[in-house]
Amino acid sequence: MPNRNSSGSPRTSDSTPIIPPVIKGTRRIAREKVMQLLAAQEVSEVHWRENFPHVFNYEYRIDEVDAPNRLLTEEERENLEADFFIEWDDDTKRFALDLLERTEFHAEYTLELIEKFSQNWEVGRLAHIDRIVLKIAITELMTFSEIPTKVSINEAIEIVKKYSTEKSSMFVNGVLDSALEELTAQGKVMKSGRGLLDVNLGKQSRLSEE
Repeated sequence: MPNRNSSGSPRTSDSTPIIPPVIKGTRRIAREKVMQLLAAQEVSEVHWRENFPHVFNYEYRIDEVDAPNRLLTEEERENLEADFFIEWDDDTKRFALDLLERTEFHAEYTLELIEKFSQNWEVGRLAHIDRIVLKIAITELMTFSEIPTKVSINEAIEIVKKYSTEKSSMFVNGVLDSALEELTAQGKVMKSGRGLLDVNLGKQSRLSEE
């Protein structure tokens, strides 16, 4: 077992602790974690609840970890491949859990919408991440009354820019705009409070939410 200080952080052989930084959890990061958990579930067939404690609470940014300016032992190299601990407040963690549960519950319906508005694309051939992010975003449009629709769409676009293909952002934007139009016509998008902020905004106006 690696040497650790009283807080549990690994130490180098000269007793200098290698302490992974703490990142404050935001809704953007929460959405990314929801995407990662659902994507992993599809690939591994392991339910997201089993992976939640580790995936949700840690971020991997190996290239940003500060290393001592010397040769490291094998054990120390393993410690450097450390997780950045994410510090979540209760509201953001609850948001992520609600989003996971609701996305799972509405998965069949959201997939139908994705298929309908993907035009010439077969759903099975869509980029894996794009499909997951679309399911999450459509669920958010329908079931989170306090979140403006432009926020939900913009967040989805930013996530696929980071994790998916070069053309994903335009594709996801188009599908979500079409899905939003249909959901609104069917009375399935009911916003209140802050969720009403974008009612008078143009289609190209985008909000973000950290």
